[in-house]
Amino acid sequence: MGAFIVAKETLVDYTAKLDVALDRLHDEGRYRTFIDIERKRGKFPHAVWNRPDGTEQDVTVWCGNDYLGMGQHPVVLKAMREALDATGAGSGGTRNISGTTVYHKRLEAELADLHGKGAALVFTSAYVANDATLSTLPKLFPGLIIYSDALNHASMIEGVRRNGGAKRIFRHNDMDHLRELLAADDPDAPKVIAFESVYSMDGDFGLIKEICDLADEFNALTYLDEVHAVGMYGPRGGGVSERDGLADRIDIINGTLGKAYGVMGGYIAASDKMCDAVRSYAPGFIFTTSIAPAVAAGAAASVAYLKTAQSLRDEHQEQARILKMRLKMMGLPILDHGSHIIPVMVGDPVHTKSISDMLLENYGIYAQPINYPTVPRGTERLRFTPSPLHGGKDMDTLVQAMDQLWAHCALNRAELAG
Repeated sequence: MGAFIVAKETLVDYTAKLDVALDRLHDEGRYRTFIDIERKRGKFPHAVWNRPDGTEQDVTVWCGNDYLGMGQHPVVLKAMREALDATGAGSGGTRNISGTTVYHKRLEAELADLHGKGAALVFTSAYVANDATLSTLPKLFPGLIIYSDALNHASMIEGVRRNGGAKRIFRHNDMDHLRELLAADDPDAPKVIAFESVYSMDGDFGLIKEICDLADEFNALTYLDEVHAVGMYGPRGGGVSERDGLADRIDIINGTLGKAYGVMGGYIAASDKMCDAVRSYAPGFIFTTSIAPAVAAGAAASVAYLKTAQSLRDEHQEQARILKMRLKMMGLPILDHGSHIIPVMVGDPVHTKSISDMLLENYGIYAQPINYPTVPRGTERLRFTPSPLHGGKDMDTLVQAMDQLWAHCALNRAELAG
């Protein structure tokens, strides 16, 4: 059989296609640029921006997820140094093959205790934990139907999409719609409702109690993503479900070690049997190298410390309250759902990027623009995340800069009450 001969003029120009794809992002104002930020130990939230021209500029980070500054905390750094000196750098394998150490077991015990569950399972990230767990559940419960909030994180969407089972998307926080979907399905089919406690782009809360009530009524499991809440809410940092006394009604809690805990990694906390089944069936857990022992040690120290650090959580909430009040007083259109996340709605990708660029270059303020597809078109925004370590001068500089740039871009302001 003769070989195919392809005429030169019919060859695919892959480089040209890449140019088209990238030019589309530039034209829409959605092209994302990595900002080279060098954190300095003990200086958070201040850092150094390594500018494209090779010069350096001091900046204040206002968009980070190290919400409480634990990535710089002496307790965390000490634990990581001791583990590094004791064990070396990497874990050397998957959890099944030489990659489980005393540090991994200690971390999982801390997390199980945090959420009042029988066990916990650590993954390389919360994204992987969501994706791996949600895509594995149909293997454990044949015929499973997953009911997913429309505003769930991309990792949850991906896990639900890949699981091969039935899925239902309910309108965000719409309990009538969720009830309608649950009632329409076979009452004998296994079910799980997947949702979040704090939705990071709008900063609003999931309806945990109402969803748990529906889960009880329709005999469904509950899967709660607490990534933007662990360490931050509840008397020991167990999240919104702990704060509201509802953790015992959640079957699987997903969390991250890379935000309030200041390190990296993700996890689920659930019953012994659930964690055993997920670790035994989930490819995303089985076939990946485990996190480094030093990382596990730092995360365990951070989780343990924040169980008794309510004053830090209180300071953080107060900082968020003050910044929201000051931005509102200037008439800036913010979303305020009572959480620590402060979105300022710009509504245009070009203006959003322009304001972000000017904040960085002219004021030394780093706040990354949030554009489509992270948020719907027309809802582009800047998202500020104050911490207990942002000082009064830092906040003054931010508020004044936003006031000036809002006027510079001739953007609308909200009517002030009263």
